[in-house]
Amino acid sequence: MSLKHTFRRRSLALGLAAAALLPSAAFAQAQHDGSANRPLRVVLIPADGGTEDGTKKDFQPIFSALEQATGLKFDIKVGQSYGAVVEAQCNGAADIAFYGPVSYLQARNRGCAELLALAVRGGDSVYYSGIFARTDSGINSLADLKGKRMALGDVNSTSSFNVPVAMLMQAGVQPSRDLGVINMAGSHANVIKALAEGLVDAGGASFDSFEKAVNSKAIDPSKIKVIAKSSPIPYPPLAIHPKVSDSVKAKLREAFNNIHKLPGISKDQIRGYGGSKVDGYTAKVSEAEMAATGKMFELVTDQVKQDIMKKASAR
Repeated sequence: MSLKHTFRRRSLALGLAAAALLPSAAFAQAQHDGSANRPLRVVLIPADGGTEDGTKKDFQPIFSALEQATGLKFDIKVGQSYGAVVEAQCNGAADIAFYGPVSYLQARNRGCAELLALAVRGGDSVYYSGIFARTDSGINSLADLKGKRMALGDVNSTSSFNVPVAMLMQAGVQPSRDLGVINMAGSHANVIKALAEGLVDAGGASFDSFEKAVNSKAIDPSKIKVIAKSSPIPYPPLAIHPKVSDSVKAKLREAFNNIHKLPGISKDQIRGYGGSKVDGYTAKVSEAEMAATGKMFELVTDQVKQDIMKKASAR
């Protein structure tokens, strides 16, 4: 299958996924104010492989507490891909979205997203990406990945694609040229599953997702080692469409700042990316700091992405 045909199929799938979140043009154009008849539409990136009982379960208690505190109503969905969530918000099918930094910056640059809140853990709003390898793979450094099989997540994922690829390139490893096989697994969960099953020698994923897999016994940590850990990455943000009313934004920001104090939610139910427990959320966020995140992966150009996808499709 040609690369052009592959991208055409991906574009069609993306359009269909976005359309699934958009029942009609009238629905998209109607202003959703958080009332019972017009709930705020929330679309989440598929951080747990896109499962309704994974990602949605992580965030449902938070939005239930927000609903109780503000009186606003929410309709929560999980997108089929990172790109589909961007399209949903930019096409008017989502009022609130949960993104990785890369996807957020894509939506922000199109004028359809602004920061709403970030999770806080240990006083910081950061997380980490990593490159992990099987202990029996003979891989001890990034340079050892040459000729090896590697799994990556969604091409628009910050911590399972863009940051791992940037780390490889900074170490002198050109993925499309130097890796033996590239498996585009589509999600963190699938990257870790491929590692666990020995389908690949190494993989890129967030530490949050790796820890979740260890805690759920989806992977044996004695068989996996950390090859590289990224610099701190701004935590995946919740974003809101600029056209949502200022009064609704103010209600939500106040509620997020106090989520850890709200009735109807326990500390164990306050979750963030990959289902990790967090201390709370903050609406005191900086667009400038988020924009600066782009410098972490400016090596990962469109051409680099295309070359990786071409190698992955040829396996």
